[in-house]
Amino acid sequence: MDLLVVVAFVLLTAGVVGSVLPLLPSGLLSLAGVLVYWWTTGGPGLFLLAVLVGLAVVATLVDWLAGFVGARAGGTDTRTAAMAGVVGFVLMLPGGPLGLLLGVAATVFAVEFRASNDLPGSARRAGYATVGVLASAGMQVVLTTTVFAVVAWLQFA
Repeated sequence: MDLLVVVAFVLLTAGVVGSVLPLLPSGLLSLAGVLVYWWTTGGPGLFLLAVLVGLAVVATLVDWLAGFVGARAGGTDTRTAAMAGVVGFVLMLPGGPLGLLLGVAATVFAVEFRASNDLPGSARRAGYATVGVLASAGMQVVLTTTVFAVVAWLQFA
């Protein structure tokens, strides 16, 4: 097997692993793996290449935006959702995925409760934001695993 094909599979594997580990850009790693594989082998064809690139880009967008979208879906304003994203990111550095979840949930809850004094509403909004973060990881796993599986099928079938 060509060295660059091995590099492509290392990148694709890192993309799948990055779906569940913080600080690894899963979609971007998958995208790099697809492009290295395509550059090295000339396959897949342009249509399938576009599909795989699209899946990797969607995984990247999900990674970057899901917590924010989840918070907004729960009725949280844009400023609070952005603050929760920043706090979640900062707490992710020392606390990993748990720090991210707690940071997002606690920030949304605290800001919403301070503004409204509505305990159930604040808890609901914090729950939506937390579900958004969890759904992001799940969706990234599905997308990056699909990209990996298609490239593996192309190589070994």
